[in-house]
Amino acid sequence: MEISTRLVRRLLTAQFPQWAGLPLGSAGSAGRDNVIYRLGADLAVRLPRRALGAAHVEREHRWLPLLAPHLPLPVPVPLGRGVPGEGYPWHWSVCRWLPGEIAAAEPVADPGEAATALAGFIAALRAVDPAGGPGSEFRGVPLAARDADVRAAVGALDGVVDPVPVLAAWQAAMAAPVWRGHGVWMHGDLHPANLMVDRGRLSGVLDFGLAAVGDPACDLMVAWTFLTAPARERFRAALPVGEAAWARARGWALDFGLMCAARAPGDPVMGGIGRRTVREVAADQAIC
Repeated sequence: MEISTRLVRRLLTAQFPQWAGLPLGSAGSAGRDNVIYRLGADLAVRLPRRALGAAHVEREHRWLPLLAPHLPLPVPVPLGRGVPGEGYPWHWSVCRWLPGEIAAAEPVADPGEAATALAGFIAALRAVDPAGGPGSEFRGVPLAARDADVRAAVGALDGVVDPVPVLAAWQAAMAAPVWRGHGVWMHGDLHPANLMVDRGRLSGVLDFGLAAVGDPACDLMVAWTFLTAPARERFRAALPVGEAAWARARGWALDFGLMCAARAPGDPVMGGIGRRTVREVAADQAIC
């Protein structure tokens, strides 16, 4: 979907005239699912660029205002709910602007401090009452349901990843007891492209399109998608994590990493995150 500044300006004029006169400019390269424009000093316009991203908008508008007051890190709370118009087919958002850069482009100064901040964020998210929260169509299945896709991705990445430690890590994750407890709130997609860094410190969390109630192991995948090995230990120590949950989390990280690495030619940022994640999981499995 082609999205331009002129289109965004028309949408704002028609639907949010109170903001239509503010300076408007691209916030950088377009992501896979959404395009972001900066609006004035404190706002952002977020427009899905494909149907999958559009499906996540409703979830953010419904649940993020409920979750945000409980979270210790800033999140892009929707302030305006845009509707299709001016030739644009999907719902869209005006939300808070979060300063900084994504962690994929701007490293944190102290990974251990970031690990503690992430543990606090996840603990706070889990503590929100899950009553009525949505399930997850992506993270709400046993790892075994992902087996065929994971093995296909390993095959497609021949020469990019070493299949022996990767498949050993995957087998170990699938052997972990299946989660059967009470669901908790989870972000569902914690990785460096959804984490903000400002002046060297973790400063915000983006993209709650996969937010859901489910297995608490899912958000622990950030231990491999983002953290270094020493920071990973600090992260684990800051949360109540049993061996089964940690093993499933390693599996969710590997599933995420392989899927991202397999699409690397069309998305170099996510491809790089994916390859790093696979390396971290394989290395971690080797010393377990």
